[in-house]
Amino acid sequence: MEPDDAAVRGADPEVQAWAFIDQHRAMLRASLHGLTEEEARASLVPSPTTLLGLVKHAAFVERVWFGEAVTGRPRSELGIPETVDESFELTADDTVGSVLAEHAAAVAESRAAVEGMTGDSMLTGNRRGPLPLRWVLLHVLRELAQHCGHADILREQVLAARD
Repeated sequence: MEPDDAAVRGADPEVQAWAFIDQHRAMLRASLHGLTEEEARASLVPSPTTLLGLVKHAAFVERVWFGEAVTGRPRSELGIPETVDESFELTADDTVGSVLAEHAAAVAESRAAVEGMTGDSMLTGNRRGPLPLRWVLLHVLRELAQHCGHADILREQVLAARD
């Protein structure tokens, strides 16, 4: 899942950031590959963090940083929770398939929201105030990388429990 080194190595920093964001999006989604619904929902740590919840949260992250921050639309209008903690909560209707589809839709919305923008484009809808797209890209990359680490550990625990 490494970005194509030849295509990315000499590219400008924005192209590189997008390549690594896409890589981490794919890695997080892959953490659910081959798992049962029960395994994807397994609660293995004291927090509400589960593999399925991590991918659901990643869809929230997309909509906060590329929806709310770009458009200024409120979270209620975007159909996302008001708080980060709520974004991990699973409902009875959440399945591996539905959460993966929701994440894919959120990523597509993210791409459409920033089409034609540059790293210097100012996003005025974030609660922190105006931020350049470049800052948002780095923040999203950091967050996805952190959650990929969580997912690696949780998946390892889930697979070990099969033995």
